Amino acid sequence: MGTDIQRRIKYNPLPSQKIFHESAARFKGFSGPIGSGKSAALCQEAIRLAYLNPRRTGLIGAPTYPMLRDATLMALIEFLGDSEIPYELNKADNVLVLKDCGSRILLRSLDEFERLRGTNLAWFGIDELTYTHEGAWLRLEGRLRDPKATRRCGFAVWTPKGFDWVYRRFIGDPVKGYEVVQARPFENRFLLEQIPDYYERLRGSYDENFFRQEVMGDYLNVKGGLVYHAFDRTENLRLRQLDPALQVIWAVDFNVDPMCSVVAQIDRWGTVSVLDEIVLRRATTEQACEEFEKRFGMPQRGVVVYGDASGAAMQTTGSSDYQVIREYFAARLAKVSYRVPQANPPVRDRVQTVNGRLKNAKGEVGLFVNPKCVELIADFEQVAYKEDSTQIDKDKDRKRTHLSDALGYLIWQEKRVAPAGERRERLF
Repeated sequence: MGTDIQRRIKYNPLPSQKIFHESAARFKGFSGPIGSGKSAALCQEAIRLAYLNPRRTGLIGAPTYPMLRDATLMALIEFLGDSEIPYELNKADNVLVLKDCGSRILLRSLDEFERLRGTNLAWFGIDELTYTHEGAWLRLEGRLRDPKATRRCGFAVWTPKGFDWVYRRFIGDPVKGYEVVQARPFENRFLLEQIPDYYERLRGSYDENFFRQEVMGDYLNVKGGLVYHAFDRTENLRLRQLDPALQVIWAVDFNVDPMCSVVAQIDRWGTVSVLDEIVLRRATTEQACEEFEKRFGMPQRGVVVYGDASGAAMQTTGSSDYQVIREYFAARLAKVSYRVPQANPPVRDRVQTVNGRLKNAKGEVGLFVNPKCVELIADFEQVAYKEDSTQIDKDKDRKRTHLSDALGYLIWQEKRVAPAGERRERLF
């Protein structure tokens, strides 16, 4: 493979991967669901182009630096190691050099795409293009101009995310010189050999729309509309009473006005029951604790506190919100534990997890809400995305989103799913 260097690569591509690599389009894409081999396609195409363009410069980009560092680069290094390709990584400059062909690979985050102006490129590849601004792609298109390149090519891999700019440019109204390969689920024989029930497991964790998009690779209209589309009064509203045999869960969203929290329990089957909501105007964290005690006392089986990671930050009083809670319960000798992440989950992941509990792709309901929780129900029925966007509209009604956020922190922390094969494990 390449002009001056021939190297055998350990790689047995799937049918869609093979079509992608054989495409001679100047700009090409690989669209597929989780587990379809997008990481392998990205890395192998980058390696192929590096050898086809010896001693030239290419670029691999990802939407954010953490994704570049923790996922894209790790996958590339693993593939290089598997094929025993000698390389040198300069972490200070984020440049990887293939020693035997002399090709340089720039490793770049694409969140500040104006910085991409400059060096001529022989090729470039982008990971998870649907989470990248269109401006980044256009800047790189303009840099694909190395006159000494043997094979100039820009390529990308992605999971569908609605009818966005990627869909329009590659599929809906394709630009001349563009080509896309759309991988389908169940094609990855390597994955199914390792985890035969992979897709069935995800069906039980994801709501129907998210399952169709992430697992089946379908393009759906995910912009606009209700955020918690899986909520159904007839299926999710139930009278729920405190079970003294279970721990009491208190999930808090630290907001001055209103200060919001939900009280829930989780049974041994994993079903979440929301018993009550606490909504206080212009309240302090200590006042929220007092209201919790007034309603539920100090439960014998103990209290588990979930919530917003920002509550660990110091306040003007000198104490964090969680320190206030700790001191309050400690003074009453209560049995309390805390399950608070160091950082809040991505909004998309939190919302997906809640929808999956409201009703998953199997039709199973794993979240019930007491009808008296009128503000939480209003969130489920009214919180929407901004028009033509995947951003939650928090401006339309300032009372909205706080309770669903609090519940989301609980469900994400307790029931979040890390799908095998997406980033943490390589699936070829």
